[in-house]
Amino acid sequence: MNLDFFKKLKKDKIPYIAFIVLIILYCCIIFADFFAINPPNYANRKLAYQPPSNIYIIDKNNKITWPYTYNYTKTFNKDTLSIEYKQDRSKKYRIKFLSRGYEYKFLGIIKCNIHLISKPKECNLFLLGADINGHDVYSRLFFGGQISLTIGFLALLISFPIGAIYGGISGYLGGKIDKTLMRLAEAIMSIPSFYLLIILASILPSNMTSKQRFALITVILASIGWAGFSRVIRGMVLSIKNQEYIKAIETIGAKRRRIILRHILPQTSSYIIIAITLSVPSYILAESGLSFLGLGIQLPDASWGNMLKEAQEFANIIYRPWLLTPGFLIFIAVLSFNVLGDKIRDILDPKMLK
Repeated sequence: MNLDFFKKLKKDKIPYIAFIVLIILYCCIIFADFFAINPPNYANRKLAYQPPSNIYIIDKNNKITWPYTYNYTKTFNKDTLSIEYKQDRSKKYRIKFLSRGYEYKFLGIIKCNIHLISKPKECNLFLLGADINGHDVYSRLFFGGQISLTIGFLALLISFPIGAIYGGISGYLGGKIDKTLMRLAEAIMSIPSFYLLIILASILPSNMTSKQRFALITVILASIGWAGFSRVIRGMVLSIKNQEYIKAIETIGAKRRRIILRHILPQTSSYIIIAITLSVPSYILAESGLSFLGLGIQLPDASWGNMLKEAQEFANIIYRPWLLTPGFLIFIAVLSFNVLGDKIRDILDPKMLK
């Protein structure tokens, strides 16, 4: 992809917006600690289901002032038999920007404590409310996105190289070897991945962390997910190997391995780029679905899937709509990848080029 590619992408506003959205999402998860207000595992059970904090920029005298907020106090309503939150307006808490907060490692290397938004220690600032455990939903969205948006690339790094090489060898050698390899790929494709996930989740060691657990499941799934991709690569190789320049390379005595890796597979790079873009959403949805069902990332670690789990209760959807925020982000990320993937396919497909 060169500058000409980005010029063509920029001409179509919707895919270009999707591209910008994905850049913003990945910048947010890369610098999650900088954007987060509270540490990833911060919890205050006394503040379960606290509503989002209100930020004020106008004081009682109707004058513009530095942003501030109030803490909530929890009370029990005897008439409705429910817990209610009311603002304690006896004390203001100023919101700080680019100020010191909890310590973290910037990019995992440099010790740092500067945050985009910070607050006094006694202030309970939850921009998007809290969940049943008193977790800060706003901060956990950044840390949950680190898993939900990157787990797919881990699987693709495994499945795509295997599928490309396997399909390339099958298509180039042909004959009995091709038939044998394709029958094996078809057998692997017939394995029901959903039931395999349930079985794996039940037999994995209980002392594994949730991240190790889900990474292992993803690696195993990727190890069988290359089969369908290899069939497409095999079909492309069948047409490429009959071109004149491949015949010329064979005539001068080039080895088969060199022909496949250096001359045939690079010709499939456009399709591979398109397939990667269109495959990432399926892994995002897979992670979200597994964590939602309790088979993926486990508390206290965050992912968009397990954060969305609480939203399955009707009462939470009606009275605590902020718990639906992870679902909205999943929708935005998947839609952006699909829109961008379709545009990349149109740009890189030779039949679409003028």
